[in-house]
Amino acid sequence: MGSNHKAEGSRHRQNPSFKLTLVTTHRSSFLLSREQGVECRRLLERSIADQTLMTEEQEVFIKHLRGQGLKRTAQRDLILEVFLGTEGHVTGEDLYRLVRKQDASVGQTTVYRTLKLLTDSGLAREARFGDGRAHYEHNYKHEHHDHMICSACGKVIEFYSPELEAIQDKMAAKHRFELTSHLLRMIGVCSACRRQQERKINRKGLREKKHIKRPALRAPARGPQQ
Repeated sequence: MGSNHKAEGSRHRQNPSFKLTLVTTHRSSFLLSREQGVECRRLLERSIADQTLMTEEQEVFIKHLRGQGLKRTAQRDLILEVFLGTEGHVTGEDLYRLVRKQDASVGQTTVYRTLKLLTDSGLAREARFGDGRAHYEHNYKHEHHDHMICSACGKVIEFYSPELEAIQDKMAAKHRFELTSHLLRMIGVCSACRRQQERKINRKGLREKKHIKRPALRAPARGPQQ
C-alpha cells in the first residue's frame, strides 16, 4: 500500500492538475480523485437531507400522537417508515403486506389504524379511484395534484393544472364557500388502452371482411346462333 501511495504521489506532483481528496470515516481513511470526492460529497449531502426530512416527518407523527393521547410504539414507527419508503399509491392491503415482510407480528388492524393516524396528521393523503378501495400517497410537503384514472387498466396519471385551480377558487368565491381542500379525479381511457381497443376493432373488421360471401358471377348471355 505504501509503495502504491508513493507512486500515486509522484504522479500527482508531475501533474498538478490532478488532485486527491482525503476522506476519513470512523473506521478508516482513503484517497479519492477530485471527481470522486465531489460525487461523494454530493451523496453525503443528499443522505443528510433525506435523514432530516425523515426526522421531520417522524416529529409530525409523534406530535399528532401526543395530541391524540396516544403512545409512540415500535410498530407505529415501522408502519410510518415503510409507508415513507413507498412510491406512488398504496392500499391498506399493500402496506400491510410490506410491513409483514419486516415484522410478521404486526396485525392488519394496527396497519389500518396507523394509516388513519398518518392521514389525520397530514403525512398521508387518501384518494379514491373508483375501485372501491382507499389508496394512500405521501402528502407532507408534496405539491398538490389531481388524478386521471383509466377505467380499462386502472392506470393513475397525476397532473397539476393552474387553470383548474383558478376555476375552483373562482367557484368557491362565487358561492361564498370556504375551500379547505379538494379532490378531483377524471375517469376515462388511457392512450395505451385506446390503441389496444383500436387494434381489436381493426382485427375484427378484417375477419368479418374475409367471411363476407361474394355473389356468384353470372356467365354473359349468349346471343342467338345464326
